Parts: sequence; structure tokens; C-alpha cells
Amino acid sequence: MELKQLYREIVNEHNLHPVNKGKIENPDLVLRGVNPSCGDDITLYLKLDGDTIKEASYDGSGCAISQASVDMMVDQILGKNKEEAIKLAGTFMGMIKGEITDEESIEALDEAAALQDVAHMPARVKCAVLGWHTMQEMLEHPEKAQENL
Repeated sequence: MELKQLYREIVNEHNLHPVNKGKIENPDLVLRGVNPSCGDDITLYLKLDGDTIKEASYDGSGCAISQASVDMMVDQILGKNKEEAIKLAGTFMGMIKGEITDEESIEALDEAAALQDVAHMPARVKCAVLGWHTMQEMLEHPEKAQENL
């Protein structure tokens, strides 16, 4: 199977059969992320145990790339501490913007690396980074996420 075809299948699977979609009970942080240019609208929920992300989920709607990206992101951040999750977000956003291209960094993103080609589609960059940007914002500025509870 061609690599690009495999990537398309990974994105389609996360979009059509998301594992992490839905609201978790009693989240510690909640933040809504909106991409007005194409209508992507998500709400991210995190439950923390100290600095560790114990549970995470999202709800909302949008294009296949935004929905698949946030679903893959939740898989990646579960069990990570805030610093690790923020670092992953930076790596992902750097990959999507074409600034990070080394294989070792990209491999750390696991399935989210399937979105690497979005770097060649400028109109889709905001779609791909919406969930990651929302997560980074809520962890770096928890006071914004507390207001949404």
C-alpha cells in the first residue's frame, strides 16, 4: 500500500469512527476552539491528576481534517504531563507549517504524522491545528479554560 493512501485511511478512520469524541464527566478544563474560515468548532475537555492528563475528549463538528486531527491529538496526550503535551503541540504545529521535517520529531506524533501533507495545503492548516492550538491554550492559560466550566 502506498504511504499517502495509508495516511488517507488513518485520517478517514479517525474522522468517521472517532474514539475520543464525547464529553467527559467533571472535566477540570474546558475550552472551545473555532475556525471561522471553514466552520470547524470544537470543545476540548481535560481531566487532570496533578500535571498529568488523566482523561480527555472533544465534541463539535467540522471538516474531516479538523475532526481527525483532534481525535488523534487526544490519543497522543493521554497520560502525558502538561509540558509534554505542550511540546507535542509545538511539534505538530511546526510539522503542519513545514518548519519541522526531521523524522524523529515527526515520529513522536505517532498517527498524527499522517497529517504531514497538510503543510502543502495552506487553506487546511488552520483545520489541522485547531485542536492542538486549543489544547496548548488551555494548558498554558488554565484561567481561560476554567471560565468555560
